[in-house]
Amino acid sequence: MRPSVPLAATLGSLALLLAWDAGGGDLWLAQQSGTPAGFPLRDAFWLASAMHRGGKTLSWALVLGLLAMVRWPVGLFRELARAERWQLVLGTLAAVGAVTLLKHASHTSCPWDLRAFGGTAAHVSHWAWGVRDGGPGHCFPAGHASAAFAFVGGWFALRRRAPRAAACWLSAALAAGLAFGIGQQLRGAHFLSHTLWSGWVCWTVGWAVDALVRATVRRQDAKRDTKLNAV
Repeated sequence: MRPSVPLAATLGSLALLLAWDAGGGDLWLAQQSGTPAGFPLRDAFWLASAMHRGGKTLSWALVLGLLAMVRWPVGLFRELARAERWQLVLGTLAAVGAVTLLKHASHTSCPWDLRAFGGTAAHVSHWAWGVRDGGPGHCFPAGHASAAFAFVGGWFALRRRAPRAAACWLSAALAAGLAFGIGQQLRGAHFLSHTLWSGWVCWTVGWAVDALVRATVRRQDAKRDTKLNAV
C-alpha cells in the first residue's frame, strides 16, 4: 500500500472534521436527543450498561487476546511477524493513552453538563484552549469511542500481509467506534465531534506507531546484514 493512501485518508478526514466543527452542528445534533431537562436516555440500560460498560469490558478482553497472540499466534496472526503482532497491541494501547491524555487536559464539558440541557456549564468550543465553561470538563475527545477506535491501528499492521483482513479489521473498528459514539451521543455524554476526533486521533497514532515499528525493523535488519557481511 502506497504511503500516499494513509496520508490522503488522514488529511481528508481532518478536512471533514474541521468543516463539521466550523459548521457548528454539535449543539443542534445534541438537541435532537436532549431536552432542557436533560437526556431521557442517559440511564437507559442498553446504552449505559450494555453498550458503555459492556463495550469497555469487551475492548480490554480483545487487548488481552492480542497480547496472547504475540506469544501464541493462531490463524491469521501466524502470518504476521512478531514485531507486527506487538504493533497490534502497542498501537491500540498508545491510541487509548493519547485520547486519555487529551481528555485530561481538556476543559470541555459534556453535553449533559450544559445549561441548555439542565446543567450549569456554558457551551464553549473545544478549540478554546484554556477557557473554562463552568463545568467539570475533561470530556473531549470521546474516551468510550476510543475503546473501539483504538483498534484501527491494526490496519497498518495487517495491510502488507493480509490486505483483505486489514480492510475487514478497519471496517469493524470504525463501525464499533461509531456505534459507541452514537450511544454516548444519545445519553448526552458526548458531542459528535468528540467521537469523530477520537477516531482521528486513534488513526493518526496508529500510523505513527506503524512508522516507528517499520523504522525499528529496518535498523535491526541493517545491523544483522552488517554482522553477516563482517563474518
